Amino acid sequence: MNTTDHALLRLLHLSSAGLPVGAYAFSHGLEYAIEAGWLKSDADIECWLSAQLRFSLAALDLPILLRLDRALAANDKAAVQYWNALLLASRETHELQLTDTATGLALQKLLPEFGVPVLAMHGPVSFVTAFAQAARHWQIDAPMAALGLCWSWIENQVNAATKLLPMGQTQAQRMMHSLQALVPAAIATAANVADDRIGASLPALSLASMHHETQYSRLFRS
Repeated sequence: MNTTDHALLRLLHLSSAGLPVGAYAFSHGLEYAIEAGWLKSDADIECWLSAQLRFSLAALDLPILLRLDRALAANDKAAVQYWNALLLASRETHELQLTDTATGLALQKLLPEFGVPVLAMHGPVSFVTAFAQAARHWQIDAPMAALGLCWSWIENQVNAATKLLPMGQTQAQRMMHSLQALVPAAIATAANVADDRIGASLPALSLASMHHETQYSRLFRS
């Protein structure tokens, strides 16, 4: 097995929905959006998710992932701390931040089991930061790591949708296939985002997340 094969296998492991970090417990506001009737079909959900991929992941998570990779490669701990703090500060609701920090903490605890050293951080750790540490340790190129991060998000979001809306597995797989097609453009966009342009604001997502905090009956933590 060559280095490239090894890195790819590690990336598949890191991006798997089966990774025990609790991502399955979070819907990123999707549960309220469906409960409120904002999203009524698989087409509505696909539009909702594609907007997040294009205007949130491509504008915030992925640009910071690329910067974290460079900081880790240079052993610049101050930069890692800075980008981690900026990402968490950019989460617009308590629930969206909880999604990030809960999965980040779980991954930070899991990585030593795989022989991956983790940085001592001041305060909570974003899932993206923990993901970047594993990718850098396993010599996964940053663009490939970005692919894996996108896939992990897509799979978890579509899996959440199948629990919330009457939607068959064929529809779910079709949705994953369609969303995958947007990933290369999202990564290309992320690579060209300047430091002072990093950030995202999706008002409907924020409102859904805030309302979900007091939703009477729910399956997900967010």
